[in-house]
Amino acid sequence: MKKEKTAIERRISVYRICVIALAVCINLVGGQIALVLRLPIYLDSIGTIFVGSVLGPIYGMLPNLLSGLIFGMTTDIYSLYYAPVGMLLGLMAGLVWKKKNNQFWWIFPAALVITIPGTLVSSCITAWLFGGITSSGSTILVQLLAKTPLGLTASVFVVQILTDYLDRLISMWFVIRLLKVLPGQLLSSIKNR
Repeated sequence: MKKEKTAIERRISVYRICVIALAVCINLVGGQIALVLRLPIYLDSIGTIFVGSVLGPIYGMLPNLLSGLIFGMTTDIYSLYYAPVGMLLGLMAGLVWKKKNNQFWWIFPAALVITIPGTLVSSCITAWLFGGITSSGSTILVQLLAKTPLGLTASVFVVQILTDYLDRLISMWFVIRLLKVLPGQLLSSIKNR
């Protein structure tokens, strides 16, 4: 019984809970900045990608779930509906980060791999549930393209893939910078405790 409790404690340590809480705060601040400035990107996944990169895919799903719930109940109801997209993003970020190499060009295909599954899900949510209208600044682009032969769903996907990819590139760049600045001993203690 003692070994089982120790294994559970090791999986869910205070360090990991604090890192997840910090990631939720980073997501909330980034999302709020993008929402207030009406940016066509979201900036609400920096913390999620960070946790996915440091703790792996399972933990990577938690920050966006929690920030989606908090944001959805406080300032942006749309975030609640997109929480599964963020969870998929965290899962993909954790999986992709395992294959990371130290060459600069790595970020471009990695961001694409992280982006595509979430974009498929989020474009369906945006088109079918909300008619292409959300709180994001990209809504304007969707409404303009929806009047073309593309139609609503394809317009949502085209805009989402562009804005999501740009958002993931920026988020991954921030995470790479953060990982370079943090002391190795701190990262090691987060991963191993």
